[in-house]
This record gives sequence, structure tokens and C-alpha cells, in this order.
Amino acid sequence: MTAPPRQLTLDWPHPPSFAPEDFLPAASNREALDAIGRWPAWAGRMLLLVGPEGSGKSHLGALWARKAAAAVLQAPRLGEIEIGTSADNAALLIEDADRVGAEEARLFHIVNAVMQSERWALLTARAAPDAWGLGTPDLLSRLRLAPLVRLGAPDSALIEAVLVKLFSDRQLLVDPKVAAFIAVRLERSLAAARAIVAALDREALSRGRRVTRAMAAEMLREAPPGEEGPA
Repeated sequence: MTAPPRQLTLDWPHPPSFAPEDFLPAASNREALDAIGRWPAWAGRMLLLVGPEGSGKSHLGALWARKAAAAVLQAPRLGEIEIGTSADNAALLIEDADRVGAEEARLFHIVNAVMQSERWALLTARAAPDAWGLGTPDLLSRLRLAPLVRLGAPDSALIEAVLVKLFSDRQLLVDPKVAAFIAVRLERSLAAARAIVAALDREALSRGRRVTRAMAAEMLREAPPGEEGPA
């Protein structure tokens, strides 16, 4: 039997939404969500938000940055900004602090500025500072003093809820049983959920069909989708 012709699809961007209503509370993120909500009544001027890829660090960071009117910096790219610009902000979100690499001196300057002038900083990372491979002992000692909250990997119930919402955001009518089927077979990360939904959206459009369990099984079997967006 001849397969039906596939339609040409346009890969429209669907950046992840970091709106408050799009964050789904769960056991894996409850402690971190509560910590973000307590600002500015933090125990210190700086907070470390630590969790694996796809656990929701970027979403929580964005929620705090909006609330605190914080400037958002990417640690690996600190060398591209003026030190005075970053140090003069009343609040800073520093993403991927564990990937600071060659910009360690810049991070040290910013951390000192925060601690000495009563500014605020939220740093996101995949691991605690002792695992960053830092070569500046004074920077490590300052980071160790900061309170640290952890996010766990999302459980299958959270992944299922995220899948349902992502399908809805793309206006895809998908049986909830399909989302449940995917959730227990997918890598437990929000990035993986975004990627599989994007892949199924493209596949359904190219075939001119709805997303089905069989289609989902095929996509999961062929190749695990890559990450799409921060986590």
C-alpha cells in the first residue's frame, strides 16, 4: 500500500513560556517554589537554586527575576557585559553558574558586589558549588555561605501534566491516555517533554493526522527527541 503523501511543515518557533500560570507545582519543586516566594525575606542576600537538567530552574528563575526586577545574566557569557553594569543592578539572576568556566573572575566580582552592597542574587546550577571545579577559594567560600535549595527530577505525574499543557498550547487535540503513555516512557525532564511534543506536532502536521498512541510510540522508538529550550 502506498503511504499517503507527507505535507511540507514549517518549523515555527514555540519558545517555552515562563508565565506564573505555566509553572506546575509538584513534590519535586515545592521547596524551591516556596523559597522563591519568600523573597525578599530570604536568610541571606543570595540563593542557589540547584537541580538536574529539565527540572524547572529557568522557569523559577524567570518568576523571581520578574518579581525582583532582576537583570538576567548567563554565567558562561559574563565576559560579554560590562562589570559595572552587572554590579550596579539591585537584583541579579545568574543562570548556569556551574558553567562559568573562564568567567570565574567576573562571577567573583559580582558575588562580592552583591554581598558588600546589600543587593540580591539568585544563581541556578546543576550541582552545588563544590562540584563546579572553581579555582578561586574565596569565591567557593562565599558561595558555600549562601542558602541552597534543590529541585528534584520531575516524576511521571508532573511530566504527564506538562505534556497535556504543551499539547494544549499548540492547539493539539490529544487523548489524555496518549500523554500518560508518553509520560512513563520519556526521560523525566521538562526539556524532553517540550521536545517530544514539538516532534509530534511536526509529525502530525506532515501526515495530516492527529497525534495517536501509535505515532507517539513510533517517535519514541525511532530516536529520543533532543532538548528544546532551557530547563
